[in-house]
Amino acid sequence: MNKSLINKTAIVCGSTQGIGKATALLLSQKGANIVLIARNQERLEIVKNELDTTAGQSHHVIAVDFSKPEDVRKAIANFLYEFPKAEILVNNTGGPAGGKAIEANPEEYLKAFNMHLINNQILAQAVIPFMKKSGYGRIINIISTSVKQPLNGLGVSNTIRGAVANWAKTLANELGEFAITVNNVLPGATNTERLKSIIASKSAKTGKSIAEISKEMQSQVPLKRFAEPYEIAQGVAFLASPEASYINGINLPVDGGRTKSL
Repeated sequence: MNKSLINKTAIVCGSTQGIGKATALLLSQKGANIVLIARNQERLEIVKNELDTTAGQSHHVIAVDFSKPEDVRKAIANFLYEFPKAEILVNNTGGPAGGKAIEANPEEYLKAFNMHLINNQILAQAVIPFMKKSGYGRIINIISTSVKQPLNGLGVSNTIRGAVANWAKTLANELGEFAITVNNVLPGATNTERLKSIIASKSAKTGKSIAEISKEMQSQVPLKRFAEPYEIAQGVAFLASPEASYINGINLPVDGGRTKSL
């Protein structure tokens, strides 16, 4: 395993399951110190014990509820006061519930805006001074292919993901001169708990079996299967690496070719 991230510290959000956990595991294997962030302390400790330590890495956890941005602000400030180092930030938060955009309550948009964009802003503002100091920075947002092609039945998610994508592109323009890159990874249908929830919801609404819904969704992907979380993590790890130093301000689909736009 390439240990190109030795002596780097990576903050990985939503890291007790799915893509976030897979990313944390892979970055630790590449030598990074990992700071796991999620709301469940017990699950955080379990994942922490699974992280690679063969390069002498030191790993930490922050238990905080992303539905409370001010708690996130305090938690990251307290952590960085005690451990003042961060070169990599992976913003990753579970998506909003499904449904049509026109049927969503305004409160659903506000909640999603806080969970995603506002928390991303809080975390970015907290770590950027340390990235500038070290001369190395990678901000990677795990969002959705919906920023290229809105997905039916995910109205609030489509809207918020688009906001995050444009926020990231703006930051990329502002921070490039400091050797800080900002990029987005756009997962396609990935074998996570969120996907299982979406499939179950579609099954309940249509009367079709879960197997039928899964097969229909997989048929829309040229590779004819769902992604595994570690496959998305590979894209994140590359963007976090020194090898990606001149890649900035992009949307990287990792979707098996499902998205029809270039």
